Amino acid sequence: SMNIPVNLFMWVLACLPIIVLLVLMIKFQWGATDAAPVGLAITVFTGIVFYKADLKVIVSEGSKGIWNALTILIIVWTAVLLYQVGNETRAFFVIRDGMRKLLPNELLLVLAMGWIFESFLQGITGFGVPVAVGAPLLIGIGVKPMWAVIIPLLGQSWGNTFGTLAAAWDALAMSAGLSAGSKEYLITAFWTALFIWFWNMIIGMTICWFYGKGKAIRKGFLAVVLLSVIQGGGELLLTQVNTTIACFVPACISLIAILLLGRLPAFRKEWSVEDSRVMERGKDTQETEEKPEGMTLLHAFVPYILLSVIALVVLLVEPVHTLLSKVQIGFSFPETVTGYGYVNEAVESFSPWTPFTHASMFLFVSAVIGMIYYKKKGWIQKGGIGRIFVRAVSMTMPSGMAIIGLVIMSKIMAGTGQTEVLANGIAGVLGKVYVILSPFIGLLGSFMTGSNMSSNILFAGFQSTTANLLNVDPSIVLGAQSSGGSIGSAISPSNIVLGTTTANILGSEGKVLRKIIVITVPAALMIGVFVLALTSL
Repeated sequence: SMNIPVNLFMWVLACLPIIVLLVLMIKFQWGATDAAPVGLAITVFTGIVFYKADLKVIVSEGSKGIWNALTILIIVWTAVLLYQVGNETRAFFVIRDGMRKLLPNELLLVLAMGWIFESFLQGITGFGVPVAVGAPLLIGIGVKPMWAVIIPLLGQSWGNTFGTLAAAWDALAMSAGLSAGSKEYLITAFWTALFIWFWNMIIGMTICWFYGKGKAIRKGFLAVVLLSVIQGGGELLLTQVNTTIACFVPACISLIAILLLGRLPAFRKEWSVEDSRVMERGKDTQETEEKPEGMTLLHAFVPYILLSVIALVVLLVEPVHTLLSKVQIGFSFPETVTGYGYVNEAVESFSPWTPFTHASMFLFVSAVIGMIYYKKKGWIQKGGIGRIFVRAVSMTMPSGMAIIGLVIMSKIMAGTGQTEVLANGIAGVLGKVYVILSPFIGLLGSFMTGSNMSSNILFAGFQSTTANLLNVDPSIVLGAQSSGGSIGSAISPSNIVLGTTTANILGSEGKVLRKIIVITVPAALMIGVFVLALTSL
């Protein structure tokens, strides 16, 4: 149906907003709040002038973007609210000291709070929650703010496809027309999980490397391998049984495993790398007296335990889930067509928001019950609840502009056909070598939209069509698409903004991106080379 000319000029135009975004953020150290409007302006301009989109297309896609951004912003606000509850009650000091006692080995502590706990949160909630919640917890155990954003971004990313109870995986299956339980479905799940396992292992090793280079890798090697076998290997096995819990169950087991590892002779003694670049040294002496009277580690984790229980009950108990997902809010959009005949079909209810089964609901309820509980216990002073709400709003406002701009940009790129030209151009020029770049298309989708699910919706159909055209096994290429999407979630600006917001370093997104992109791009390339080898056999 697409008559858009796919030539170098049109392709470069489609790339332009993304390139500008990357250059402004990485090279010129702009924050996402400043860079997003520039990317958006370019997208709108090329959409109207060169992709023949009329105002109706721009307004319609822009409105869809605003709606999507609002559902993300509700998550940001509720995650920040949960953080502010811990902040007001000073629970983070309790968590820091309690976790240090449980895991005296500092490397294991960083892995637990930056990789394992994030994987657990990603298994049930997703949507950037692990980054928003994880950053302040890491700062609590003495990690520098910038690293407290980088580590959870990596830590949660492997869980992106089968996490959130496999929302992104279901989107992939739907977009590529794989029927649940069929042979193609299981084989695709197998390849996806295998590539993700490889990425999971890289994450563990990278966090060790960040913490203490070679010394930390030697110390943590066996622990990382074991945890990765539980997480990546467990997920691989479970995809063949039940994709919904394929990430969540192994993530839970790894949480227990790391606490047991802390009991082993190798990790029982205090151990740290003194000159670790990720840790703030010599700051924690003056903060010890600030701990709230009588609060134990279990008390401090109450909101997070609530979060897990509520999410599990709502998402896994069928009758509860069915009842609560009856309430849906979505808007209808008319069909729009560009001058090139690129059609955006009419939708009855676009991206319906189900408030009672949405991650924001779990966060909100946990935060509120947490507040009531802490108030009863006397850990929230007079006026504290008001302060929590005010701070949550003021902390969310600045990141709001960045997220709205980025999401609208990705919607307009997709709706004007620029996204498809990007992907088609890559496939057209490269022929069979294209499979090397198949993970990059997934990565690009996640980078632009902030979600592996959206990446799969955007590109899964395209990837399987291209694979069939090139006579390569579509299940391997789809596996590369979704594992690339997982990797891309670590560098998505809207996810980075979540972390920099709760770590209180909004504006340093470029620095964070620069540190992570040097890991994600080579990892995606390695998967691509692997895919080429597999499909050439």
